[in-house]
Amino acid sequence: MDRRHFLQHAGILAGALLSTSIVRVTEKTNPTILIVSGWQDVNIGDIAHTPGLIGLIKKRLPNVKIILWKRNRSAKVEEMLASHYPDVRVIHGNVRDSIPQTEAVREAFAEADFFIHGSGPYVVAANYLAAWSKITGKPFGIFGVTIQDVSPELKSLLLKASFIFTRETASIAVLNQNGIQGEFVRFAPDATFALEIRDDKKAEKFMTDNKLEARKFICAIPRLRLTPYYMLRSNKAGWSDQRIREVDALNNKFKEEDHSKLREAMITWVRETGNKVVVCPEMVYQVDIIDELLVDPLPEDVKPFIVKQGYWLPDEAASLYKQAHTILSLECHSPIIAIANETPAFYLRQPEDTIKGQMYYDLGLTDWTFEIMETNGKQIAERLMHVYNNYPEAKRKVLQVIKEVEGQYDGAFQTMVSEIQKTQKEGLFS
Repeated sequence: MDRRHFLQHAGILAGALLSTSIVRVTEKTNPTILIVSGWQDVNIGDIAHTPGLIGLIKKRLPNVKIILWKRNRSAKVEEMLASHYPDVRVIHGNVRDSIPQTEAVREAFAEADFFIHGSGPYVVAANYLAAWSKITGKPFGIFGVTIQDVSPELKSLLLKASFIFTRETASIAVLNQNGIQGEFVRFAPDATFALEIRDDKKAEKFMTDNKLEARKFICAIPRLRLTPYYMLRSNKAGWSDQRIREVDALNNKFKEEDHSKLREAMITWVRETGNKVVVCPEMVYQVDIIDELLVDPLPEDVKPFIVKQGYWLPDEAASLYKQAHTILSLECHSPIIAIANETPAFYLRQPEDTIKGQMYYDLGLTDWTFEIMETNGKQIAERLMHVYNNYPEAKRKVLQVIKEVEGQYDGAFQTMVSEIQKTQKEGLFS
């Protein structure tokens, strides 16, 4: 049995044991979990949180029923979710003054046994958790979030949680500094690491159309320092003209410097291997900056080796990344999707991209994490060619990271069950 299959087998066994524990706690054969996720659809990394968490729960708690309270509506994303997880019911509805505004949410509150807040940049749906706690009195937990600030209101809510799992250790330090600590607080990597869905047909067609060979191309993903949400949302996302000018000024100041370093690695790859580069977006706006920052400035001998990908969904991205040699990304989640599919990946980290980047160091990915202000293009290119010349070693490293992630997830689910059992003793579990 190879390492990958061993991990899968171990996960199934652990899931069966954990599921049995949940059943004992709820005295149900098929307890129901309500999860909230789906913050936006303009970012495949953000979209990937949701199927990642669904897959993770299904693997470790195979007997539970899942209801997804999706915060953002998106027909394309929900169609994708339904194609992979047809048994997951999707509901929508806002909360106002701690009162759910739709019958679907009210029914889910009555039906569900506990509530999980999915991975995100912060506790995005704190008001949803507060409503659940106030109305039902049933337990809730938070899985794989970043927490950089703790307001008094958030602290009050977090102290009621059965578990708080942060996606990097930097958030645990923030919680501890705010008096939130204990066994119910622990590290559990971003749920995107558990992404298991793929769209192999679309990826295969893209590869055929562009004459790409498996493991003979890399992918490069751009990113501006601050996401220009005013371009992506109605009413300019509520941004003032001054805010827009400030964001544009910062992005314009660093965009050439940042992307020139990524381009140097792309040029080295093409010239030393004769293989192609796929330039692709993680966010919608990046489709419009790919030419300016990653393609047009390239030398003429390199341009014929460049292939462009439009905005896509994470299942197709996962399939293409699985066939790639290495991923080089200024965005945080494409490397995660790649590693989940056993592909080496570099994260070129910009200082504005929050403390979530600590996750890469927590998982032993220091050699593949480049602080962009402390890195030059030659260093990235040399590390890329080291991976190219020592690919079996790089693949072993990826499997080690996957093993570490699986171990963290197993520990998180054990903690989850333990904490839920405690709440049951207190009579809070229906």
